[in-house]
Amino acid sequence: MKRIYNKTLILVSFFAASLITTSCIDNLLNQTPTTEVGGDTFWQTESDAETALIGTYSVIRQLFDRDYYLDGHGEFVHVAAASYNDIYGGKYGPNGYGNSFDKYFKNLYGGVNSTNYVIENINKMLESANEVTRPKLEPVLAEARFLRGLVYFRLISLWGDVPYFDKTITQYEADVLTRTPIAEIYKKIYEDFKYASEKLPKTAVAFGRASQPAALAFKGKLQLYWACWNNFGWPELDTFTPNKEEAKIAYKGAAEDFKKVINDYGLTLFRNGEPGIDEGLGKAETLPNYYYLFIPKTGNNDPEVLMSFTHGAYDTDGVKEELQRDFGGRFQNNSQNYVMPKQSLADRYQSTITGDFCEKLILSNDPNIENGAINPESYKNRDFRMKSTILWNYEMIRETKDFVSEGTTDIFHPFVYKKWNAKETINGIQYITYNGSCNTGHVFRKFVRNYEGETLHRSWGDYAWPIMRLADVYLMYAEAVNEAEGVPTEDAIDKVNKVRHRGNLPPLTSNKTSTREEFFKAIEQERIVELVGEGHRGFDIRRWRAMERVWGPPMGNGIEEYDTHGTRIRTVFRNASELDYQRCYIFKIPQSERDRNPNLTQNKPWL
Repeated sequence: MKRIYNKTLILVSFFAASLITTSCIDNLLNQTPTTEVGGDTFWQTESDAETALIGTYSVIRQLFDRDYYLDGHGEFVHVAAASYNDIYGGKYGPNGYGNSFDKYFKNLYGGVNSTNYVIENINKMLESANEVTRPKLEPVLAEARFLRGLVYFRLISLWGDVPYFDKTITQYEADVLTRTPIAEIYKKIYEDFKYASEKLPKTAVAFGRASQPAALAFKGKLQLYWACWNNFGWPELDTFTPNKEEAKIAYKGAAEDFKKVINDYGLTLFRNGEPGIDEGLGKAETLPNYYYLFIPKTGNNDPEVLMSFTHGAYDTDGVKEELQRDFGGRFQNNSQNYVMPKQSLADRYQSTITGDFCEKLILSNDPNIENGAINPESYKNRDFRMKSTILWNYEMIRETKDFVSEGTTDIFHPFVYKKWNAKETINGIQYITYNGSCNTGHVFRKFVRNYEGETLHRSWGDYAWPIMRLADVYLMYAEAVNEAEGVPTEDAIDKVNKVRHRGNLPPLTSNKTSTREEFFKAIEQERIVELVGEGHRGFDIRRWRAMERVWGPPMGNGIEEYDTHGTRIRTVFRNASELDYQRCYIFKIPQSERDRNPNLTQNKPWL
């Protein structure tokens, strides 16, 4: 991150902090979101508007930069703890989470309040703007509207109908808010993203700021979700009536927006989408290219990332990230392995030879069994993204420590499941094994930095968290085209193959692109391995109404989760009722909000 931008965030943090820490909508409205000077003297220049906007970025960042916890709602990531997440609250297992995000609901409205305040005041400034000031103010307004669109998009994705207001409102108005139908909010978000896509610059004015392609990508994503809700239905939202024709229109609109992002801005995948080098089993001096996209030194500000939220480091208190702590082990800055891959993820990585799935790994504590989950030979010739994302037995990872100067001698540790911080001799060299808490048989390499330096305390991260990547756009484009056309097109297939190429996988075979249904499976597969740990899987499962496909039918046997040794970790959704499933598809309106405001109705599964 550019240091000057970090300092700007700190200078305006007092503007943002009060907006995100309040407990309910009425409290939010009691705050006066201005700087230390009065609002009447502050909103005078374009610089004032810009300062206020940066404060709003500081608020909105906190609402999205722990999305990796939300991957726990899917079947491939286990979230052991989220104790450092003060913004979301929530539960992060596959089920039983829909009633636990009251804090997130309230804090998202902190984001709404912050953006509305900025938008309202810039609109007042535009009333008297001239030909010189108007072109300077409109892009700032576009950024604020883009951020408001992000927040409302997240609100409707989880709760469906929610209260909508697009201006600062009084205490009385807050106390009588009703839930706005999702169709109306969808149009409002669409207009925010549309305005942003027209008024924002083609290239962001600073690292971590919104741009035209980012707004277009989110406008496409909004339409894709709208298409899914209309196509697959959302029966838990009883005010919503799905419409197949509406779905088709939205799929086409999404595809058009994604295509513009892909073709009109000269964007490329990280390192041109080339797979890079996989040195082989147990080697980690140089890793495949995919790994380097997710660490600060090489991944920050890369053109593949259309939109990210920036973070500071050791001297920027309040704007740091916790990726090292959450994903790393004790030898990585004394980190804590709060987020880890499940064994089920390992089976999703395909063969670089056949381009298809390998036989499922055999779960056993026998290290010599052929195709065994703890036999390193079982992991040969796999998708390069596997090496970049997870560790299996005898894979190496660098040690990093707090306050160690760069350039120190590399110390590597082999990961050996259930053998923590122990001596292990490999090829005549003695090592100390990976030290960390893990109950699945795998840990993450993705997001875990492999270099040292004084700014790399486990809680002093400066990685810019991506909320939209070009690879995601490729896959959403393929999905939208596939549904709109009813058959895979050459262009859509090409985009999926570009994402596959970074894993050193061959192109999809004809049987994978023979029908809409088969091609959808290929798209879903790429979304799983390409976007793992980035917070997408739970949203995909819900928008596709795939809960029953993933976890089995209500009142069924559910899914048993095992570690690499074949030890059962837990069973999820066994004998789960239809109501249990419905409560995952739509979240509960916080009861505290309903107690305060009787006009807020409740979602049907939570009555």
